[in-house]
Amino acid sequence: MNSTFSLPYGNAFLEINLVGENVIEQFFPADLKSNSDVSTMIEIAIRISSNYMVFGSITNETTIAITINDKTRPVPNNLLFPPLLKYLLERGIKKENITILIATGTHIPMPPEEFQLLLNTEVLSEFKVISHNCDDDTKLIYKGKTSRGTPVFVNSLYDQADLKIVVGDIEPHHFAGFSGGYKSASIGVCGRETINHNHALLQDPKSCVGLYEDNPLRQDIEEIGELIGVNLALNAILNERKEILHVFFGHPKDVILAGIKVIRETELTLIDEPYDLVVASAGGYPKDINLYQAQKALTHASLFCRDGGTVLLAAECIEGVGSQSYIDFMQGVSSHTDAQAKMVQSGFRVGPHKALQFALIANRINFKIKTEINDSLMKELQLLKVENLQETINQTIRSYTSPPRIAVVPYATATIPQLRGGI
Repeated sequence: MNSTFSLPYGNAFLEINLVGENVIEQFFPADLKSNSDVSTMIEIAIRISSNYMVFGSITNETTIAITINDKTRPVPNNLLFPPLLKYLLERGIKKENITILIATGTHIPMPPEEFQLLLNTEVLSEFKVISHNCDDDTKLIYKGKTSRGTPVFVNSLYDQADLKIVVGDIEPHHFAGFSGGYKSASIGVCGRETINHNHALLQDPKSCVGLYEDNPLRQDIEEIGELIGVNLALNAILNERKEILHVFFGHPKDVILAGIKVIRETELTLIDEPYDLVVASAGGYPKDINLYQAQKALTHASLFCRDGGTVLLAAECIEGVGSQSYIDFMQGVSSHTDAQAKMVQSGFRVGPHKALQFALIANRINFKIKTEINDSLMKELQLLKVENLQETINQTIRSYTSPPRIAVVPYATATIPQLRGGI
C-alpha cells in the first residue's frame, strides 16, 4: 500500500507518503457547504433581531463599540461588517459614534498599517479603528469580580459605549470549550490581570475542548461578559475553506448556545479507538502563524492518539513563537516537568501558560513539530523539531514491532475526535 497525503504548511503544502501494511485513516473537518448567498444570510440574521430590545433605546447620539478579532483569527470581517454597519447607520447612528476595537487579548497590539488585513479600505477610512493593549492600565476600567475571583478590567473605550457588540466566529476551542459569544470582549479587550486569572482555570480538567456547560474557564468568560455589559454578538460558523455556514445575531449567550448546538450536531469526528501515530497539520496560515496558535492543533491531534503514542505536527510558524513571555519563562528550564514546577512556583501567567499546555500533552504522548522556528529556540522551549517530516514518519513507523494504526489529520485545529459511543 502506498498513499500520498497533503498537509497545509503556511501558505503551501507538504506531501508525505505512507507505505506498508499500516492501518491508515485520514480525517477532515466535516465537508460542509456554504450558502451561496452569504450576504443575504448575514443581512437576514441581523434584521431578524431588529426588534431586540436594545434597539428600542437607540438614538442618533448613541455610541457604539464593536470588537473585531485580530489577524490570528480567520474571521471574514469584510463579509460580516458591511451589513452590520449598514443596519446601524439606517437606525440613525452617526459614523463618528462607532468605534471598532481590535480584540488582541494578550497578543501584541496590531499597528495601523496592518489594519487592512482585517477590514477593507472603505471601513478603515470612515470609522475609528483602534487596537487594544492589555498592558495599558490607563485605558482600562475595573468592573468587579466574577464568582471565581477574576478581577475584570476592560478597555475604557469599550466600557464607555452605550451599545457594546462583539463580532467573531464560533469554533471548538482547546480549553475554553468554544470560541465566540462573549469571548471576543471578555478576553479580547480586557486587561492582562483579567486574562491571566481566567486562563489559570485551564488547569481544571473540565477546561477542555467541546465542553461549555461545566467548563469553569468558559463560564468565567460568561460572567466577565455580563460584568462588562456586552449587548450583542454577531458570530459566524465557518468551514475549513473559511466560508460562512451559519450566522447568528443577538444576545451573546443566545448566540453561543445556538452555535454550539450546530457544531455538536455537525462537526465532531467519530473514531473507533485512538491511534498509535498521528500525522497532523495545524491547517496552514493563519492557524500556524506562530507556535502560540499552532499549539491548539497539537491539543486536538493528541486526542486522536493513544497513551504513549506519537504525534508529528506540521506548523510553519512564519512569525515565530508568538509570545516573548513564554520564551523568557523557559530560560533555564530543562524539561517539561521543570516547566510545570516553575509554573506552580511562579504563579500562572498567560504566555508562559503555553509551557504548561505542552507539558500536559507530553505527560501522555510523544510529539515532534515540523516548523521554521530555529533549532536553538526549539531546544530552549524543550520541543523536539522535525527537519525532514517524511524521514521522521518512516523512522517512527519502523520503531513499532507491528504495523501501527495511523491517523492523518490535515486540519487539526478544526478537527475534534470523539470516541464512537462516547459522551
